[in-house]
Amino acid sequence: MSRHGKVLVAMSGGIDSTVTALMLHEQGYEVVGITMKTWDYASAGSSKKETGCCNLDSFNDARAAAVHHGFPHFVLDIREEFGDYVINNFVEEYMAGRTPNPCVLCNTHIKWRALMKRADAMDCAFIATGHYAQIREENSRWVLSKGLDELKDQSYVLWGLEQDVLARTILPLGKYRKTEIRQMAEDFGYPELAKKAESYEICFVPDNDYRGFLKRRVDGLEEQVNGGNFVLSDGTIVGHHKGYPFYTIGQRKGLDIALGRPIYVTEIIPETNTVVLGDEEELNRTETLVAGINYIKYDHIPEGMEAITKIRYKDKGALSNLYNVDGKVKVNFYGNVKGIAPGQSAVFYEGDDVIAGGIIQRSL
Repeated sequence: MSRHGKVLVAMSGGIDSTVTALMLHEQGYEVVGITMKTWDYASAGSSKKETGCCNLDSFNDARAAAVHHGFPHFVLDIREEFGDYVINNFVEEYMAGRTPNPCVLCNTHIKWRALMKRADAMDCAFIATGHYAQIREENSRWVLSKGLDELKDQSYVLWGLEQDVLARTILPLGKYRKTEIRQMAEDFGYPELAKKAESYEICFVPDNDYRGFLKRRVDGLEEQVNGGNFVLSDGTIVGHHKGYPFYTIGQRKGLDIALGRPIYVTEIIPETNTVVLGDEEELNRTETLVAGINYIKYDHIPEGMEAITKIRYKDKGALSNLYNVDGKVKVNFYGNVKGIAPGQSAVFYEGDDVIAGGIIQRSL
């Protein structure tokens, strides 16, 4: 089918989304730009100035590009729906001893659904973003696959997009490398974008201090959790910590405990405010259980299917077999996998294609 028509483009003011909009405009799409305000740092209690996607400069940059090239641009305030869902989940997951991935949750339940809703209101057939991934139709399904640039691939954070959303999504950057996109920005007359630094922070934790964020969000948190036990796997108490929500699986730095050897967080037990420590090899696991599955390439996973499973964004992935267990997927890895963290995403790949993804429930 023809991909030309009216398209709503999410524009953050950064290089990727700007080039996306200008590329589609040049290709003959009727582009409508939209910038989503998801968060403001004043409400976070942070002293850091707004950076990244949620500041006035970014809004102005996006609007200026749209005006210069003759297509409309709107700012959409979704702070309320973002906060209620993403922020509450972020806090709840840490309080449950898990490690959340708010960007996956935001993409799945907030940004794309907000875009779809506004696209319908504006009679836009498609939505587009500046993510480095690819979408194609195959065997009556819409398949998400890795972007050409392996270093920039963002398919991992898009595993939650359902078929109706994928069917209307255009990801034009998936076929390019970042170096090519920087050159396009130059060619479009935006050399400052080509040199603009990228932000990898969580938008509502501008100083990367998630512990401080939790303290500001949960009244009396420090008093509730301070002084719990650090224990070894055999239960031996070796010290006291500052509160279980302030630690993550695999953490080595910032433990403020000396045992004469490198030591890592291997388990978090919120019920008893306990943080289990161990040697690096104690992080090894061979199985994990994944819940909340979204099927992409296939409408089910064949029993025992071989796949590459990624357990974090920058993970290279590990060879595994997938098994269906009461609506969840049990992953059997061929070898040891280090630092599986409940709350993070597990994404299953067949070559470059995303088979499905879900949230890690526990390691086995």
